Amino acid sequence: MPATLPRRLLAELLGTMLLVTTVVGSGIMATRLSPDDVGLQLLENSTATVFALAVLVLILGPVSGAHFNPVVTVAAWWSDRHDPTGLSAKDIAPYIAAQTLGAIAGSVLANAMFGVAQGMSATARDKPQLWLGEIVATAGLLLLIFALVRSGRAALAAPAVAAYIGAAYWFTSSTSFANPAVTIGRAFTDTFAGITPTSVPAFIGAQIIGALIGVALVAALYPKATGSAETVTRPSSQQAIEPEAVGAAP
Repeated sequence: MPATLPRRLLAELLGTMLLVTTVVGSGIMATRLSPDDVGLQLLENSTATVFALAVLVLILGPVSGAHFNPVVTVAAWWSDRHDPTGLSAKDIAPYIAAQTLGAIAGSVLANAMFGVAQGMSATARDKPQLWLGEIVATAGLLLLIFALVRSGRAALAAPAVAAYIGAAYWFTSSTSFANPAVTIGRAFTDTFAGITPTSVPAFIGAQIIGALIGVALVAALYPKATGSAETVTRPSSQQAIEPEAVGAAP
């Protein structure tokens, strides 16, 4: 039997919260340690995020699938919609709610730990090139996750997804939010990692477009699953937690 819905929602809330706490907290620490070097700040921020994401996937993947991301949740349902053991459509809204609440809580927690005043971000991210960066980042993320799913390489999910996010910090103009819940959460901190609330809708729109492109690429490149039925987006059974069942998404 898969984990109960309350357990899975707790895992999604906790995982997304700690992911955003890492992104925001390491951003605050980076600006304090390296106040005059933005490149070094980004390196410090991205390195912390890579390690934390891999650990969170390993801890929480067997419980909820470690989506931590609404577009991954929707794509996981779509991919498994004909499989009675896959994610149910009725679970999508609770997953997204847990992820979003967790992301907001993550910013609030990071602000509190570093003594930063609670408030909304003033960092505008509203240029078209940033939206294009989000499309590319999200498309690549979805392609990676479901390529692992369909080729039976789920054991690589934690390092592969973390590595991709770390790289996308640097090769995308937007520094790869690639996650609607995290985007909303990062609006609640006026720090290095923040995004002004007025910039959030366009970022989310770009992420949705990127997710659609990513799913289309998966369908074209991996039309049929060739590996194990265990996936990186589906919770494992309560009786046994195998490495192949671990899943992920930032």
